[in-house]
Amino acid sequence: MPEGFDQFVAQRLDRLLRFATALTCDPHLAQDIVQEVLLRAQSRWPRIGSLHAPDLYVRRMVTNEYLSWRRRRAATDIASEHSTLDAIGRPTADPAVAYAEREAMRARIAVLPRKQRAAIVLRYYEDRTDDEIADVLGCSAGTVRSHLSRALSTLRAAGPRPVKEALS
Repeated sequence: MPEGFDQFVAQRLDRLLRFATALTCDPHLAQDIVQEVLLRAQSRWPRIGSLHAPDLYVRRMVTNEYLSWRRRRAATDIASEHSTLDAIGRPTADPAVAYAEREAMRARIAVLPRKQRAAIVLRYYEDRTDDEIADVLGCSAGTVRSHLSRALSTLRAAGPRPVKEALS
């Protein structure tokens, strides 16, 4: 028995939006495309819902809408100068670089001795004082400073990335 349109949308809207966002690289455009497609699909639901795989058919509709939007948009777009594009929105750094650096720092922290690693995480991730760290580790505040000093020396020798940024 084919499912109703409302049930179809409730179960698959998130996946359709993720799919459209992956196609468009723009979540707002993805929402517009999915909305257009679902409006058309609703009026044709008796036929679409009776298909063997209505979700694949609707994904195909999303793909076609994206491709036709690109053709329509290309016909009306006017090329902008770099200064105009920069004024609209400044280029941002690739988040993959920050992710790779953070993962590299986590790998360097992982090879620290356990107490040094715990001291680093408590100081820079949990933002704890020497006395609070000493209570957690069961040692003196001087020992905590020693653990932190040695850990930071090891991390500095391994690379220039600040610890607090790497842990956030």
